Amino acid sequence: MKRIIRKMREKRGDGYIDVAVFVLVMVLVLATITKVVPAFILKNQLNQFASEALRQAQIKGEIDIDCSEISKNLGITPEEVIWEADTFSEKKIQLDGDILVIAKVNYDIGLFGDFGSFSIPLVGKASGKSEVYWK
Repeated sequence: MKRIIRKMREKRGDGYIDVAVFVLVMVLVLATITKVVPAFILKNQLNQFASEALRQAQIKGEIDIDCSEISKNLGITPEEVIWEADTFSEKKIQLDGDILVIAKVNYDIGLFGDFGSFSIPLVGKASGKSEVYWK
């Protein structure tokens, strides 16, 4: 850092290019960080969504619950929610039956609009066991 400040104070022209390149690199690093950090936040929200949906399914003993309230509370709407469980009826799960919830969303990472833009799939998972005994 001291080297950069020393280069900025010099009156000769050879340090000018070094400083310009340094500033350009720093701007690109900051732009990348501002696009990548929200992906980590979204991944955390997906995991939270899957955990809350799983908890509701554990308490009810059924899969395919209505996730709209969870989506509204967390401010995230997954593109796809996949339920995997050993059901004995259409949606019912017996006591200690395994439940797996997978929430998926695609997040677009791109620094320059459509140019250089690409989508990455983010997945949130949660698993647990049913807490309801069906007669």
